[in-house]
Amino acid sequence: MFTLPLGDHAQLRPLEPWQAQEFLDHIDRARASVDPWIPWATFSTDLDSATATLQRYADRLAHDTGRIYGIWLEGTLVGGVMFTRFDSASGVCEIGCWLEQAGEGRGLVTRACRVLIDWAFQERGMTRVEWWAAARNTRSVAAARRLGMTRDGVLRQHSSYRGVRHDIEVWSVLSEEWPDLGEVSGSGVQAELDRLMRVFVGAFTNTNDSRPDLGVIRDVFIPQGRIIANVGDEPVIYDLDAFIEPRQKMLTDGTLTEFSEWEVAERTEIFGSIAHRFSEYRKSGYRHGEWFEGSGHKTTQFVRTPSGWRMSSLAWDDAPATTTR
Repeated sequence: MFTLPLGDHAQLRPLEPWQAQEFLDHIDRARASVDPWIPWATFSTDLDSATATLQRYADRLAHDTGRIYGIWLEGTLVGGVMFTRFDSASGVCEIGCWLEQAGEGRGLVTRACRVLIDWAFQERGMTRVEWWAAARNTRSVAAARRLGMTRDGVLRQHSSYRGVRHDIEVWSVLSEEWPDLGEVSGSGVQAELDRLMRVFVGAFTNTNDSRPDLGVIRDVFIPQGRIIANVGDEPVIYDLDAFIEPRQKMLTDGTLTEFSEWEVAERTEIFGSIAHRFSEYRKSGYRHGEWFEGSGHKTTQFVRTPSGWRMSSLAWDDAPATTTR
């Protein structure tokens, strides 16, 4: 059995039917947080049903249509990731995840999912990796953002679970958008910096009933990161918390609706373990019910850390916005 380190005393390993008792014990601990979104807690209530759950994935592995892996933290199973669908003929697969409370807040799911996505693209030549999540499952949607995926759309009332019809958000990442985890080439670093910028910009989007989660900004920045607004005569300098909290409120309390921002041009320079990006961006939405459009420029600095590339600082300068009634 292979074992891949995830850092923080965590490991990624295959999850197999002979581990059903360990899986059941874990699901019992995770039942309250997993059951609202994933039927495993309903399906896995005793040793036989837990074995059957894992056997279904063993059968998919044998037919190359799915796989499942566990995440162990200091020797205890705390969650996992899986290919819920894997179609090598079409080049499209879907990944998913789950986690109990003891594994939260460490980035384990993001790291494990990146291993799976990298394998799908680099080893199996897949073209597209999808992520399907119930629209109200904000933690799953946030995980898709952290992975730099793009929200393709919403399948309204697509799935029924526990007698309730759920809207399903479909997110995806394409092979040409995905950085090489080894980052041995300049193009691999460029792709990773592109991903970080997509996550940052995408965190603000609340169009089509999408739910912004600015907390993902903490994942793309170093903890000491600074964000600087060049407004008026003197720049305003924020730490991450001071920047995130008021904007999260504006994007969820009706102040800003149907808002999105996107990069329209960029120039990136990479020097060993540091990098700089100069970006032009545009944005639009409703502010207090009035439509506006804007544009501006960003300058972003990146550093390579033991956990990968991260933003260290970002400064922006808005051009005057235009409004219509």
